[in-house]
Amino acid sequence: MYRCALLVFALSAPFAASAQVQRNFPYNALRGEITMVNPPDVLLNGKAARLAPGARLRDTNNLVQVSGALIGQRFMAHYTVDTLGLVKDVWVLRAEEKTGLWPKTADEAARWSFDPAAQAWAKP
Repeated sequence: MYRCALLVFALSAPFAASAQVQRNFPYNALRGEITMVNPPDVLLNGKAARLAPGARLRDTNNLVQVSGALIGQRFMAHYTVDTLGLVKDVWVLRAEEKTGLWPKTADEAARWSFDPAAQAWAKP
């Protein structure tokens, strides 16, 4: 009986590991639409932008992707920019992450308040 229970647990473990986990985004992340043109060139909300050297792009499973593999794709994402205005970190959003209030500009982020534990923004 003990072996059967152990076997059931061992077989179900890979499925439990694939469950979606809430990702934590930094307070300075903004939401926008990104189109991969020809890395390091991207379109950010329809305007030309560039990826920073060493930019990290994470897919919906939070796995790092190579920018060249995403050429021609358009997706909603949270992103950060460095001090030079280059796109530094990108997280492609899952369907449940696209809902809810999130700033699209640095001005909105400066006026709103962020709760890092709940990963939620609130307007004043």
